[in-house]
Amino acid sequence: MAARGGGWARLCSLLALAALAGLGAEAKNSQDVRCKCICPPYKDRPGHIYNKNVSQKDCDCLHVVEPMPVAGPDVEAYCLRCECKYEERSSITIQVTIIIYLSILGLLLLYMVYLTLVEPILKRRLFGHSQLIQSDEDIGDHQPFANAHDVLARSRSRANVLNKVEYAQQRWKLQVQEQRKSVFDRHVVLS
Repeated sequence: MAARGGGWARLCSLLALAALAGLGAEAKNSQDVRCKCICPPYKDRPGHIYNKNVSQKDCDCLHVVEPMPVAGPDVEAYCLRCECKYEERSSITIQVTIIIYLSILGLLLLYMVYLTLVEPILKRRLFGHSQLIQSDEDIGDHQPFANAHDVLARSRSRANVLNKVEYAQQRWKLQVQEQRKSVFDRHVVLS
């Protein structure tokens, strides 16, 4: 499984380098810059948004709005109402962000597969099949903390985080069972 995770990381880094190398040749791609003019309704003409890839100095109504919806003397009045903005974006940054996002999503997916498929198999091999299938009767109604000493001894001998979480879960289950027992006993005594 570790080899697959390492291969995934190498694949992601190679994809990121390929994206950076492929897009780094051209400093400003024609898709990365544009002039956007928002023109409100004018006389009988409806409002419209115009986009065009032009330089920053040519970002005005006369260079962007094509075809001009009005003719003659109304062109100046129409263009004065339009609001034009020059916009830039970095497609390299967008692609790198997407690659990082997909890499994290892929790692989380691999971790989910590990938790659902590989971890139960490892637990069965390490702890035996009988310890995984414990019913409420096996824990013991008369002595709810009878297994706590064994769980504590096992958790001290194991140093990894998974076993600590498992121990905390066992302890929590035992505490809940003790609380249920005391609440039901009190309920029986009170009624």
